[in-house]
Amino acid sequence: MSTQLSFDELGTPLRTTTFVVFDLETTGGSAEQDAITEIGAVKVCGGEVVGEFATLVDPGRGIPPEIVAITGITDAMVYQAPTLETVLPAFLEFAAGSVLVAHNSGFDVGFIKAACQRYGYHWPRPAVVCTVRLARRVLSREEAPSCRLSALATLFRAGTTPIHRALADAKATVDVLHGLLERVGSVGVQSLEELLDFIPEVTPEQRRKRTLAADLPDTPGVYLFRGPKEEVLYVGTASNLRRRVRQYFTASETRRRLREMVALAIRVDSVTCAHALEAEVRELRLLAAHKPAYNRRSRNKHEAWWLTLTEEAFPRLSVVRTPRDGAVGPFRSHRSAESAAAALQEGTGIRPCSQRIPARSPKGTPCVLAEIGRCAAPCAGHQTVEEYRPYISSLQELVAGHRVDALWRVAGRLSHLSEAERFEQAAEGRDRLAVLVRALDRGQRLASLAAITELVAARPDGTGGWDFAVVRHGRLASAGSAPRGVSPMPVVEMLVSSAETVIPEPGPLFGAPHEEVGAVLRWLERPGTRMVRCTTPWTVPAAAAASWRPWLDRAESARSLVGGLPD
Repeated sequence: MSTQLSFDELGTPLRTTTFVVFDLETTGGSAEQDAITEIGAVKVCGGEVVGEFATLVDPGRGIPPEIVAITGITDAMVYQAPTLETVLPAFLEFAAGSVLVAHNSGFDVGFIKAACQRYGYHWPRPAVVCTVRLARRVLSREEAPSCRLSALATLFRAGTTPIHRALADAKATVDVLHGLLERVGSVGVQSLEELLDFIPEVTPEQRRKRTLAADLPDTPGVYLFRGPKEEVLYVGTASNLRRRVRQYFTASETRRRLREMVALAIRVDSVTCAHALEAEVRELRLLAAHKPAYNRRSRNKHEAWWLTLTEEAFPRLSVVRTPRDGAVGPFRSHRSAESAAAALQEGTGIRPCSQRIPARSPKGTPCVLAEIGRCAAPCAGHQTVEEYRPYISSLQELVAGHRVDALWRVAGRLSHLSEAERFEQAAEGRDRLAVLVRALDRGQRLASLAAITELVAARPDGTGGWDFAVVRHGRLASAGSAPRGVSPMPVVEMLVSSAETVIPEPGPLFGAPHEEVGAVLRWLERPGTRMVRCTTPWTVPAAAAASWRPWLDRAESARSLVGGLPD
């Protein structure tokens, strides 16, 4: 039994959809290395031709003989033709607002997209129909053993024979498209949306459950797929909840695990949000609360690692999950944390060995690891507690952003290694230092935001209004918006008065999850964001790791050439 679609689900009727069927001739098969020699396009609507576009293009290079043999386009023919830089805007204007159609569309669209990027034109991301994929979906192997354009043109009795020239091949593709649309019409495909969904395969479970999106609003927010036991299967965000959730019930969703999730789902709940930041933060909180089985981010319960000093007389660095005050991080992996620890030990003098040393050990106590050659100097086993304390202070000042002497010490050693032509060791040290600088920079920026008791910021919503965020100790405490024409400050006062109470907790981020603080920080740092009010100045110390960003850029450039440690 089929489900009848509502009028708003019917979409754009195919009879009123404008298609631009186009074809390219090129000097080869690479969109990055080869060039276009000819563009041909036909604009059709309702089965009628409403426009044509055809031009040769000067590729700026010689055309290979094997390509000349196929297309018949020679260097002499394109010698006085316009360049692609001149032709491209005219073609984009011709195709504006239309659905692009091509035979093996990945090839032709790939060249146009690469050209847009090369010449600085915006790629409008139009809907694209590939007649090869559509033919394979509609026609049986017996009816169409080959889906080459010449074979399909013969099958559908096209009025134009394809001859590897752009306009002729585009005209032949028009007839093939119309023949294929007649076939899909017989199975109930009447709209553009249905056509785009029909081209790949849609599972029966996806089709049956599309009504789950019927009552969702057309607003930003978070959606939750629930299973037969009311468990949360999947959490996601959307700028338009209804449109996004509908995609899970169409062929545009090809991920096997999410198709499996759709088959289990019995309901979709939603949380309406004021803007994208609120949606992102609510998603993070729901993921932490429910740990949905089908969200990849839920599979790793502890996603962050930190470096902290152990609680003993001669502290050493330890990789932990839960940070304390003064911890370094967060790190994405245990390996990254260990790399940063090695750089910190070298720069600050913090002992690397794991031997536990009593606080009252006399100076000169032998170190077991030193005896077997596995303990690097300085070793706390040969120091008093007072002599070891400056190393701890050096680490604390570095983490707080007050001094970067430790970084300079590591960088100085790298210079000595390079001068001694010990390049492999220098590269390893550079990568470890880069991991440390990145972690310090991010951690200090997150900590500076989390230290602020309350911050109110605003961003233009793109339609003349404002989006607002009330941030307390790095957490989003309240979010709202003032549409165009609404006085913004009364909205701000209402949001502040109704904002969540945030009690700071111990830790480098005052108890706030680093992912949430990171999401808020990205929103605040985007161009156009304005500060409405702030309880204390939002600052980062001048000697913070941010001052090392030029060095980090150079290190990243060197690393990209030869490879290095992962982030």
